Amino acid sequence: MITDNEIKEKWFKFFEKHGFKRIENASIIPENDPTVLFTTAGMHPIVPYLLGEKHPAGNKLYNIQRCIRTGDIDEVGDSCHLTSFEMLGNWFLGDCPKEEMIKLSFEFLTSKEYLGIPKERLATTVFAGDETAPRDELTYKAWKNCGIENVFFQGKEDNWWALGGGVGPCGPDTEMFYDTGKKACGPNCSPSCSCGKYMEIWNDVFMQYKVEKAGEKAISLSRPNIDTGLGLERALVVFNGVESIYDTGVFKEVIDFIGTKAKLKYTENEKTTRAYRIITDHLRSAMFILGDARGVVPSNIGQGYILRRLIRRAVNCARNISLDTKFFGEIIDIFVDKHGVDYPDIARNRQFIKTELDKEVEKFSKALEEGHKEFDKVIFGIEKHKEFALKQGQVVDNVISGKACFRLYDTFGFPFELTKELAKERGYDVDEAGFKLAFEEHQEKSRTASAGTFKGGLADSSYESAKLHTATHLIMAGLRKMFGSQVMQKGSNITPERLRIDFNLDHKMTPEELSTLENFVNDVISKEIDVSYEEMSIGDAKKSGAVGVFENKYGDVVKVYTIGNISKEICGGPHAKNTRDLHHLKIVKEESSSSGVRRIKAVLD
Repeated sequence: MITDNEIKEKWFKFFEKHGFKRIENASIIPENDPTVLFTTAGMHPIVPYLLGEKHPAGNKLYNIQRCIRTGDIDEVGDSCHLTSFEMLGNWFLGDCPKEEMIKLSFEFLTSKEYLGIPKERLATTVFAGDETAPRDELTYKAWKNCGIENVFFQGKEDNWWALGGGVGPCGPDTEMFYDTGKKACGPNCSPSCSCGKYMEIWNDVFMQYKVEKAGEKAISLSRPNIDTGLGLERALVVFNGVESIYDTGVFKEVIDFIGTKAKLKYTENEKTTRAYRIITDHLRSAMFILGDARGVVPSNIGQGYILRRLIRRAVNCARNISLDTKFFGEIIDIFVDKHGVDYPDIARNRQFIKTELDKEVEKFSKALEEGHKEFDKVIFGIEKHKEFALKQGQVVDNVISGKACFRLYDTFGFPFELTKELAKERGYDVDEAGFKLAFEEHQEKSRTASAGTFKGGLADSSYESAKLHTATHLIMAGLRKMFGSQVMQKGSNITPERLRIDFNLDHKMTPEELSTLENFVNDVISKEIDVSYEEMSIGDAKKSGAVGVFENKYGDVVKVYTIGNISKEICGGPHAKNTRDLHHLKIVKEESSSSGVRRIKAVLD
């Protein structure tokens, strides 16, 4: 059995040998990327460099990045879906040597010194071409030259990468699959099938084009890149020949631990198996989020809402298998012992993780009590309506409406499965279709709101965003001057229209304090101070007095941006050239973000 640590060590050794520089993993909470709530891929932290910023470590990079994705949260519990995972990645910045990258991929996968997969068990896919861009013949020939027989041409839906909306940098990709040995589902069986014969293990994206308007033909980028990603957990499934992600490494250790504490067993039935897996995955994800240096805690918005949902789903699944939630802390310890080596912030925050988790578990337990009371009210209302209907000669079915079920779920955190169980005990059915409709309507509203909230941002590399990024540095400098050096940035969200910055503070700012802060920033702007940067080691940056909560995302060599004697911060950029470019700052709102964290929204006019 190959372990995750062994794969990581092989990854480090391989790319060092080939002249790549290792960069540290970034915060799981993105800085200045308003398009996502979490770091969902290894590329997210280096988007500014993919768009042209010079990376201090050079143009050939690699790392291992912890990620969170919740788009498939309802699939968690099957054999392959997770909400948190580790992604192995490497990059060519400003260059797109396809043949070189394919040879590297082939060597790492097949060499006995590394993963040692027989080339006969590998299949790859290549972009087939369309009216937007040509067939990727170069990639096809490169795989054939490596000796790969099964190379499939596929369309844009499978082998094309683009930003959301299809505008901006884009390009073909080539994906690598492991042939599991299962019988082909038919004569046209390929990696695009869902039959399970092929499992994806690696993806090389060639960002060689850009699209300026949706639907237009792609044109060549003057500064192309290569971005790759190999999912560690799925790779372990392939290389160890097991059926499920949960049969590997630390997952299995936690599954086995739960089995010693729960009344119902892992293999008792499909429902208990899913419950074990959801608890395991969700508590691991909660650990990653709570343990992050950015200090996210459960709340009703943003990252805090996702965290709350993960914890509450774990609590409900624990109930389903008769597992006392007091054992959650021991599960967290297993995960921290494992991941705290690679991610020291998790190890440092062990007690904070357990404390905040306990708080949310207790809060949800109380919410469940309120949910039970509300459920009784729903039943009482239906019974009263039945009495009235009977007097009118009408018959009312014993059904709890979908809207009522969704209100119990949305307002009281009452799981739908629990509503169904209680309804059955009382002799009632539930309108499951109506619940799903209400749930989908809620999701659509959330997506629409997110599209409005998270449009644009530094990902578009616009100068308006860069100016607002510089303004956040001035705001933080003003806050530290007013309230002390312990005030640190806890997050930001920047679009070309406005900035939003979170910071720790123990009170709501008064109108006088907001006026003082605004005046401070505008005074600096009026002095027309140049914004400069220099590259140095993290140690030298700290010795120079640079502030940096996020230094672990930039590697051993960092950029330090300086604005006169006002601000000196470790940051990836981009920024304005001079404070005069900011014109004038206006604070439009100050509000609570979460416990002990305040939020300022501001614009430049």
